[in-house]
Amino acid sequence: VIIGSLSCLGFQTAIIRFVPQYRETGNLEHLRGILLTSRLAVLLASTVVAGLVIALVLGARSWIESYYVLPFIIGALSLPMISLGDTLDGTARAHGWTVRALTPSYIVRPLLILVLMAMAYGLGYSIDALTGLVCAVLAAYLTTVGQFLMTAQQVDANLPAGPRAFAVPLWVKVALPIFLVEGSFFLLINADTLMVGLLMAPADVAIYFATVKTLALVHFVFFAVKAGIAHRFAALLADGDNNAVHDMALRSVMWTFWPSLLMGVVLLALAPLLLGMFGAEFRQGYPLLFILVTGVVVRAAIGPAESLLTMAGHQNACAVIFGSVLVANVALNAVLIPWIGLFGAATATFLATLIEVFALYQLVYRRIGVRMSILNAHKVSAVQ
Repeated sequence: VIIGSLSCLGFQTAIIRFVPQYRETGNLEHLRGILLTSRLAVLLASTVVAGLVIALVLGARSWIESYYVLPFIIGALSLPMISLGDTLDGTARAHGWTVRALTPSYIVRPLLILVLMAMAYGLGYSIDALTGLVCAVLAAYLTTVGQFLMTAQQVDANLPAGPRAFAVPLWVKVALPIFLVEGSFFLLINADTLMVGLLMAPADVAIYFATVKTLALVHFVFFAVKAGIAHRFAALLADGDNNAVHDMALRSVMWTFWPSLLMGVVLLALAPLLLGMFGAEFRQGYPLLFILVTGVVVRAAIGPAESLLTMAGHQNACAVIFGSVLVANVALNAVLIPWIGLFGAATATFLATLIEVFALYQLVYRRIGVRMSILNAHKVSAVQ
């Protein structure tokens, strides 16, 4: 999933910036051009990456544990669909179709995996990790194809046919730093799990992974607000209404922080039950959630700051921040995991989050002039 998202090369977010701008200015030629270019570029890049992954795994199979070879190859086959799906998510978000953007990846695909697993069980297949992976790949193809047909139909209904114009150098110039931002962010939110996998035993990896996935219930608030707000930032910035941008930024902080705090409290209350569904031993991850939930709530205290920065054209500086925080996160994990185990991974993630939040807050204030924090959210205008 990480590689599939990275294979979008930043286009999945770049279109969220350009589509509202082109719609606001009536530049339909470039609008048609970027919609086509983003899909073709992502499909080409992800297909090449899939081929490289398969070649790398086959070439290095004497150095890789044998039970990883086939799963990696099967997983690589899903990369074009994961990448195209992310780009279609961005297309829907750019048009303000937030529900349509989130439903395929967060609802349809997981449900399809469950349905396919149930079918595999009914047909007598062994219910193991390999079967689960095959079902996940099939679900990715079915979901993305359906998503493409629905999104294309809706876009065509809202965009009259006509000539296309292409500003590929500009789009690439914006997309590549976004690629670094998104790539660093994806690696950042998975760095602790990857480092645990590198430094600890498989049983510890299982406990930590289950704990982090349970935490996704709180993360979802942040991703939902981010999905629904980026295109609005882009449109307001294109209008040049600084007061509206300021108000929207502070509102997005409130929409992120208070639901995240509520979800965090609810999760801590339900976590023993949720973790116990994986098995009794997985309850060992419960104390880690207090550290991890605190980190998520702290991040929510500045809202989708990176989205505002990216839509405002400060993606380069944003990429530097996330790259630096990623390095710090890996270094902290390398030091703390051997010392205090899984608590070290959780603590490293929390400390890296503090660095990220402070840096993003300062950058938004210096570049855009907004004190984007829950402590300043009360200053939002009364105008809706």
